[in-house]
Amino acid sequence: MTEAQATPQTGKRVLLAKPRGYCAGVDRAVQTVEEALKLYGAPIYVRKQIVHNKHVVRTLEAQGAIFVEENEEVPEGATVIFSAHGVAPEVYEQAKARSLKAIDATCPLVTKVHQEAKRFAAEDYDILLIGHEGHEEVIGTSGEAPEHIQLVDGPADADKITVRDPNKVVWLSQTTLSVDETLETVARLKKRLPMLQSPPSDDICYATSNRQHVVKEIAPECDVMIVVGSRNSSNSVRLVEVALDAGARAGHLVDFAHEIDDAWLAGARTVGLTSGASVPDELVQEVLAYLAERGFTDVDEVVTANERLTFSLPQELKRDMKAAAAARG
Repeated sequence: MTEAQATPQTGKRVLLAKPRGYCAGVDRAVQTVEEALKLYGAPIYVRKQIVHNKHVVRTLEAQGAIFVEENEEVPEGATVIFSAHGVAPEVYEQAKARSLKAIDATCPLVTKVHQEAKRFAAEDYDILLIGHEGHEEVIGTSGEAPEHIQLVDGPADADKITVRDPNKVVWLSQTTLSVDETLETVARLKKRLPMLQSPPSDDICYATSNRQHVVKEIAPECDVMIVVGSRNSSNSVRLVEVALDAGARAGHLVDFAHEIDDAWLAGARTVGLTSGASVPDELVQEVLAYLAERGFTDVDEVVTANERLTFSLPQELKRDMKAAAAARG
């Protein structure tokens, strides 16, 4: 028997997107909690989910992390880590009032948007923040200059905006939005506000853009696109939308392989597979194994960018790690 006869081609394939999964900001945030647990010991408190992924949160809980909604739930004097999505200035003040040791795991790309908001507010601009109402990142950015910031939740919101001076208005955005929808929103805003300024550099993060770009590349060939990610993960939800807009016949979001409905695969020849920026790759590998058991053994990885960016750990944590290493001698 020849090798070809032993491993017959099923005609079913997976187009595996790359880049996918963890971005630099998520990697830094998760590592911050892990290193804090090693350095200070359990429990370590984390305000909100460190990143929007069920598996990551459960894994860190098993190591001794305790996730809370607000600083008031953290015992006075304890260590608290702020999530990758960023927090408003008042959250730092609350932590200080409770003598909490605060470690800021905000993604540096979110911090960049916070700095832009503060700078434009100091120059008395009206700031139009494109984003989703209630998202932690939007709440954090808005808190930097609440009297200057108005939320624009999608293109339909653009017509409701009023500003003090149409010559002194700028738009900023949540980092995890659909690139295309954001551009559509900006275009709608500019029809009403021709002098609308753009941020000094793109606010939508490189990882969000890259993951959407590769999905656009493969979607037209896909009978179904499976995105691994949690439902409260904005960038994961956007990937399903982007896939459908780009031509995938169907799209589904799952946290784990066992959530896949075999009916989704009925009649499918090509399955697209990607994952949101807060998803560890082990979950993608489990989906690949699940698909292989159902005949999707031919896997083609489609690469549209190589990501090499890394972020260093928060300064306050690095300082304590260095002191601990010196003490050990």
